[in-house]
Amino acid sequence: MQFDLIKGNAVIGQSGGPTAVINQSLVGVVNALRGADAITGILGARNGVRGMIEERFVDLAAVSPETLERVAITPSAALGSSRDKPDKAYCEQIFEVFERNNVRYFFYIGGNDSSDTCRIINELSDDVGYELRCFHIPKTIDNDLVCNDHTPGYPSAARFVAKAFMGDNLDNASLPGIKIDIVMGRHAGFLTAAAALARQHEGDGPHLIYCPERAFDPTKFVADIDRMYTEHGRCLVAVSEGIANAEGESIAAMMASSAEKDAHGNVQLSGSGALGDFLANLVKIELTPKGGNPPRVRADTFGYLQRCFPDASDVDQAEARAAGAKAAEVAMSGDKDGSIAIERVSSEPYKSEMKLIKLTDVAAKTKHMPEEFISECGTDVTDAFIEYAKPLVGELPMVAML
Repeated sequence: MQFDLIKGNAVIGQSGGPTAVINQSLVGVVNALRGADAITGILGARNGVRGMIEERFVDLAAVSPETLERVAITPSAALGSSRDKPDKAYCEQIFEVFERNNVRYFFYIGGNDSSDTCRIINELSDDVGYELRCFHIPKTIDNDLVCNDHTPGYPSAARFVAKAFMGDNLDNASLPGIKIDIVMGRHAGFLTAAAALARQHEGDGPHLIYCPERAFDPTKFVADIDRMYTEHGRCLVAVSEGIANAEGESIAAMMASSAEKDAHGNVQLSGSGALGDFLANLVKIELTPKGGNPPRVRADTFGYLQRCFPDASDVDQAEARAAGAKAAEVAMSGDKDGSIAIERVSSEPYKSEMKLIKLTDVAAKTKHMPEEFISECGTDVTDAFIEYAKPLVGELPMVAML
């Protein structure tokens, strides 16, 4: 079926935390739009919606294919990102800019908050009768977008976490002690769970994994570590930054005395080592025998290191590119709005497909780790999670033990 597409410029923006593959999505959109009759120009917005209202655009159509391919394999957001949360007044400024520049196609690459921004802009364009086609392209290392098997950015970040724990496990085995690593994941434990992929030999850590889907009990936490330390003579622990008590209160936010918040109201959990320091101090105090010496306890907060490490998963790169290309494809086929989602077709061999879903299906919603991925005791993951995550991260280094 032929559609009469309105002619105009396309604007592409990147939003939220950068990833190792977000530029693949950017290049996927650009390449798929090049040569399209309806597209009169391809503009990249510097720093997301902020760059739109300030009219800071990059002429992406003028960038050589060779440069674009180098950008595609470069981590972080090449256009710069934004944490702004547009309200109606903000969006009205965007429309003024879009009208002046004849922007008719809008592609926004981001996570939960970014999909909601795309929804707001889309609905406002309908309200004022401005023909604008809006497409959200998924991106988040937290892997917490509903309707997606997983999201671009997650496989590469999970690969980093797995390799980091491989190294930390070897370190912990060489100089036995108690080591606590804090991993990103505000509401979903997918990234923390990826630490389990580090295990290759019996007794390998992490020996305990704590995800935000289960209520965190400090007393039980200490008892769990004491048990593992007794069994292995050491203990490596993976803890999600988003762990919360039975009342739903974030432990990290409670520990951060001056908890900074972004424009979306999210406490900056990864900008502080408060959670790791609190847990390490708690364990040291509780496990120090009366009149004896405290155990060797250390904590690290991985923080932003997880987002853009230059060792992207092959699957992640291919799917991020495909998600961008799919958004451009559906826009050019006549669809007016939507979000791209990844659907797993099979695990062995691994295969996925891109599908179009409604913006309202994904905007401002959060996916959590399913129950079948978390062990009954709540301190580990199941084989089902390993089978889910393994094909995403790719082959990991093999290590030997004497």
